[in-house]
Amino acid sequence: MTVEGTAMTTNRLDGRVAVITGAGSGIGLASARRLAAEGARVVCADVDERTGKAAAAEVGGLFVQVDVTDEAAVEAMFHTAVDTYGSLDIAFNNAGISPPEDDSILTTGLDAWRRVQEVNLTSVYLCCKHAIPHMRRQGKGSIINTASFVAVMGAATSQISYSASKGGVLSMSRELGVQFAREGIRINALCPGPVNTPLLRELFAKDPERAARRLVHVPLGRFAEPEEIAAAVAFLASDDSSFMTANTFLVDGGISGAYVTPQ
Repeated sequence: MTVEGTAMTTNRLDGRVAVITGAGSGIGLASARRLAAEGARVVCADVDERTGKAAAAEVGGLFVQVDVTDEAAVEAMFHTAVDTYGSLDIAFNNAGISPPEDDSILTTGLDAWRRVQEVNLTSVYLCCKHAIPHMRRQGKGSIINTASFVAVMGAATSQISYSASKGGVLSMSRELGVQFAREGIRINALCPGPVNTPLLRELFAKDPERAARRLVHVPLGRFAEPEEIAAAVAFLASDDSSFMTANTFLVDGGISGAYVTPQ
């Protein structure tokens, strides 16, 4: 599928170095392709060696295998990027999970809750903690943290730990964006709506009724394609968004603005 507005690229990111976590598939892979097409040198980080290596090979970048919940591994990932390419200009902290065990608060166990918090929220804390010092030395940088539209809206089809984790990402991004603004570091939260990725397809293939129930709330009448989210990542990474920080950047097909959707 070719999505209007995503086919044409520019050279906005020439000479910049980007680290993308969760780069092996979905939004991360689409973003690796888009940032590379715009001139960035891309470090593709993923826990999955096979998909991560494939992504790096495709975009002519560097693969780093990383468990984003491991602080030493996250710190080493950013050092590797700087040692290899000389700078760290963009950090897209995107890795996340949405397991089926994360459901209603009445049925979600503590182990599932903690696992989602570790991967979705603690990892973003670790990535910001270890990206920011490199950017401070340079006096510039753009950090993009993947939150979600569920960070600003409630849902009766709950994934309680996922929603809570994304709310935490949103709040943390806002605070860090304010804290480091005068040091030239911009930090924004990207809030996608439901995206046509392997994660979503696996979730909804098991429950088509649940998918249909969600789709009816999207004014545009469809899920996003990963390339559409990647276009937003490229914008936030570039100087086109130079006056944006501590921002909640919603790319949700109109969900958060809707009361009654078209028939």
